[in-house]
Formats: sequence, structure tokens, C-alpha cells
Amino acid sequence: MAQVDKKFPHFSLEAYNPRRDEVEKITNEDFRGRWLVLFFYPADFTFVCPTELLDINRRGADFEKLKAEIVSVSTDTVYTHKAWIEMEELLKGFKYKMAADHNGKFSRELGIYDEEIGMAQRACFIINPEGTLRASYIVADPIGRSAGEVVRMLRAIKFAEEHPGKVCPASWDEGADVLEKGIKHTGKVYKQLNK
Repeated sequence: MAQVDKKFPHFSLEAYNPRRDEVEKITNEDFRGRWLVLFFYPADFTFVCPTELLDINRRGADFEKLKAEIVSVSTDTVYTHKAWIEMEELLKGFKYKMAADHNGKFSRELGIYDEEIGMAQRACFIINPEGTLRASYIVADPIGRSAGEVVRMLRAIKFAEEHPGKVCPASWDEGADVLEKGIKHTGKVYKQLNK
């Protein structure tokens, strides 16, 4: 299973690119120098999944500002992705690449493949420009995720990477107070937050 703060496993997947209406091959190397959010969902033509992709699409400007690429991934084929985009009204205008892990190999490697149902779980991986996994999480199938939370986490991760020695407290978002770590600050979090 992929571990936070370790190199993210290599991948090579077919992806449907709705902007170009083309099938492409994508690998880790295509995203070097940029943040990457791999957004796994169980299946096309389901119920919660299109609401999540709509939410991701609506936050496009936030992801662009953070120089982050989004790739949605399921165990469907690129052809199913294309048909779903064309049929599901919620997905009209969806602009992100949709990768196909149709044999489940990559999902198994990441430890998110549900063998009983034959699909990937609802998982999210945030990978930094150097290819290191900085965050991952999985939620139960009937629970839709918030693109706003993905944006918030990405902002916090970027801030921490750009400001060594500073850390982000719970629910931190851009512009909020941060903490300094170090022995001098041990046991004094309240004082740091209430200056």
C-alpha cells in the first residue's frame, strides 16, 4: 500500500480526456513538477460518483491556482467514461482526465481494491511535484467527498512544504494562524493560537 511521505508507486494508465475527446496514456512522469490529485471512485453510471466529479469540476479554479492536476480513476474502461460523460447531465462540461484501471491492478497495488464488489474504493491521493505521496484517505462507498476539503488539504500541505518549521492546526485554511514546532513551543499551543 502507498505510504504518506514515500514515493508514490509508478503507474501507466489509459485515460479519457474530455477536453480533447481523446484517449491518452498517462504516467507519473506526465505530472512531474505539478501537484497531482488522484481521485478514485467506484464506478461510472452510479449515484454518488457523479456528484463528487461535479464538485471537483466546480472547484477547478482553486485547483488551477494551486497548480494541481486532477485525474479521476475507476475500474471502468475509457469507453465507459466517455459514454458516462455524454449521458449524465451532471457531468456536462467535466474537464479532467478520467483514467481507466479496468483490470484493478493499480487499485490492488494501492490497497484500495474491494475484491467482493470488484471495484476501487472511494480514495484520494495527493502527490507533490517530486512524486511523493503527501496525503491519502478512503471513505465508505455511500459517502460523497467534498472537493472543498481536498482543496483545503492541498493548501495546508503546500503551506507546510513551503514553510519548514511551521505546521497547520486542525481545520486550517489559507490565511489562518499556524503553529511553530520545536521544543520551546511544547505544551504552549494555546499561547500560540491566542496571541
